[in-house]
Amino acid sequence: MPEHLTFADAATITGGAATAWNALFNEGGLTAGQRVLIHGSAGGVGAFATQFASWKGAYVIGTASTANIDFVRSLGAEMVIDYTCTQFEKVVKDVDLVLDTVGGEILNRSWSVLSRGGTLISLLEQPSLEKAMQLGMKANRNSSFASNKDLKTIAELIAQKKIKAVIDKTFLLHEVQQAHRQSETGHGRGRIVLCIADSLGG
Repeated sequence: MPEHLTFADAATITGGAATAWNALFNEGGLTAGQRVLIHGSAGGVGAFATQFASWKGAYVIGTASTANIDFVRSLGAEMVIDYTCTQFEKVVKDVDLVLDTVGGEILNRSWSVLSRGGTLISLLEQPSLEKAMQLGMKANRNSSFASNKDLKTIAELIAQKKIKAVIDKTFLLHEVQQAHRQSETGHGRGRIVLCIADSLGG
C-alpha cells in the first residue's frame, strides 16, 4: 500500500475503483478525446469512473439525481444530466463509450446515443451481441478483473490525490446490517466501507 494511502481509501480499490478502471480502459478502450456517458455517476463505481475518464482526458457525461448534480460535476464531468427530469437520449448523442451501472431500461435506451463503432459496457447484464453487430457497435458485460499493475496504478493515483476515494459511509463490523441497508438504497455517493477494527485510518 503506497505511503499516504489510508486503509479506508485502499478498501475502495478492489470493488469500485478496479471495476471502473477495468470497464473503461481494459474492456471499453477509452482514450483521451473520446466522449463517454457514465450512468450512475455518483455511485460506488460511477464516482471512480467519472474521475478516471476525466483524468484520461475524455469528455465525460454523467447521469445523476438532482441532489448529486454538483457532486458529479466536481468529479470532473463536463455535462451532468438529471435523470429525474431529463431523458438522457434526448440530450446526448454520438458518444464513443457508454458505461452502464444500472441495467434494464437504461441499458436498452443507451444504444441510441452511441456513435457507429462505439462500445456499450454493462456491469449488470450482457448487452445484446446480435444488436451490437447489427448497429456496427461493440458490447460486453464487464466480467474480467483489473491486473495487479492496474491496482498499483489506481493506488498511486489516490495516494497522489489525483483521484479521490469517495466514501459514502463507514460502518463497524457489528453494524453490517446497517451497511447492507445503506447499500440497498442505491442512492449513495461513492463506496460503503466496513471496518474490521475500530478505525481504518493511518
